[in-house]
Amino acid sequence: MKRLLTVLTLLFPLLAGSAAEPIKVGIIGLDNYQALAFTELFHNPKAEGDLAGIRVVAAFPGGSPDIEESVRELPKWTDGIQKQKVQLVASPDEVLKQVDAVLLMSLDGRAHLEQLKPILKAGKPVYIGRPLSASLKDTVEIFKLAAEYKTPIFSCSQHRFSPGFIGMRNHEEVGQVLGCDVYGGCPREPHHPDLFWHGIHGVETLYTIMGPGCVSVTRASTDLADVVTGVWKDGRVGTYRAIRKGAPKYSATVFGDKGVSTAGIYGHGAPVKGVVPTNDRYMGYEATAIQIAKFFKTRTPPVSAAETTELFAFMEAAEESKRQNGASVKLETVLTTARGK
Repeated sequence: MKRLLTVLTLLFPLLAGSAAEPIKVGIIGLDNYQALAFTELFHNPKAEGDLAGIRVVAAFPGGSPDIEESVRELPKWTDGIQKQKVQLVASPDEVLKQVDAVLLMSLDGRAHLEQLKPILKAGKPVYIGRPLSASLKDTVEIFKLAAEYKTPIFSCSQHRFSPGFIGMRNHEEVGQVLGCDVYGGCPREPHHPDLFWHGIHGVETLYTIMGPGCVSVTRASTDLADVVTGVWKDGRVGTYRAIRKGAPKYSATVFGDKGVSTAGIYGHGAPVKGVVPTNDRYMGYEATAIQIAKFFKTRTPPVSAAETTELFAFMEAAEESKRQNGASVKLETVLTTARGK
């Protein structure tokens, strides 16, 4: 027993030191503001709780020369990352050599499948900024590879964990959610399908409030706006209005078995008597950073592969509906095509 106590006494400082070591994170792609936003939250000297114990140590700038936003924003956010004392490296492989986990933040969804392959093979948990990919086919392949390599991944819009949206699932004024009308800005980018670029934030808001289970989609589309209507397997109906011209406010009307209320990006809206905003500041980046930190520590994704795949099938079905002049398109149909069956 005395010998055992002696061994434990010698080991304890080593074990304690190991537990105190921060999780080392690398970034691939600095043309996305969120790369800097998450780094600033992790590096905040006052960070506590789940945000504590994460350190971004290396980054590869990347960038896409044929995407205007990437060319415009890359120098700005690269400079910001350097001010956070993050080492810039010459390749994604150099990032992987130094880190325990990865933030894949490049704006270009077309590039993500190839960028992810070495990360997944290395078994390092990875958060992928929106959009996860630029096609349903790539989304299916990404999750297939992640399962084969047993590497945990997840991707979400910063709207997913915003209190004003996720809080509507159990809102006391709404009760059980029976339907939802979401609206938000939806500028186009020529290298991505219409909804995949920015509309994905609105579609993810719809899924955040409604949950998965959509079976078919129809879409009305003009240069002013799109209205995408999804029918869920239990009969619920959810819509997304993609605003192309006019004020691009992000919000939703939620219909429940107890009442009707609005959901807002800054907290629960208050046009309905008795509904008081729970948060008057935007928490999208902070709330998402908390989930990323938990994910890196536990290796458990907070959003399932199945739900994210369905979300992309929803958008692909909307694209197909547009091609078919507003016809109803089943999600299972586009999923079968994407899987090559």
